[in-house]
Amino acid sequence: MRCATSGPASLGHIVLEQVMAGSGVQLTHIPYKGGGQQINDALSGQFEVLSVNAGPAIMAHVKSGKLRALAVGAPARLRELPQVPTLAELGLPAANLASVFGLFAPAGTPAAVIERLNAEVNKLLNDAELRQKIEAADNLPTGGSAAEFGRFIASESAANARIIKAAGITAEK
Repeated sequence: MRCATSGPASLGHIVLEQVMAGSGVQLTHIPYKGGGQQINDALSGQFEVLSVNAGPAIMAHVKSGKLRALAVGAPARLRELPQVPTLAELGLPAANLASVFGLFAPAGTPAAVIERLNAEVNKLLNDAELRQKIEAADNLPTGGSAAEFGRFIASESAANARIIKAAGITAEK
């Protein structure tokens, strides 16, 4: 089976290896640097499985029937694809990851500036029109405090370090 991911050591590739483990199906690694060519190659039948974020371009092809969503790597089913199970529902709870967007400031930025920026971002995320646009792209605006986000980043970094170590991934020199 030919599978496209963002690279042989990408999280999507590692997840697909785990999904296919024990199935008797061998993956052939087709790494891409970006999504545009991946989508074109998927549509033209260059490979059978594609691992990408469910952004607007992918969703348009899924809704038109040109691509079929098999599973989502998210904590819950996507609002736009309620019939598509999560990887956890398919027996891979550790694979339910989501892309996270956040704002960062240089070390040493005064706490008052961080608090003000955080308050403004949270205010924006509660704006009904902006929230609708974010949710329409299958994103979940959560907001929260800078401290909560810092703890989340630290937790994700530790979890990713464990995955990288278990997979034997090393930096190229």
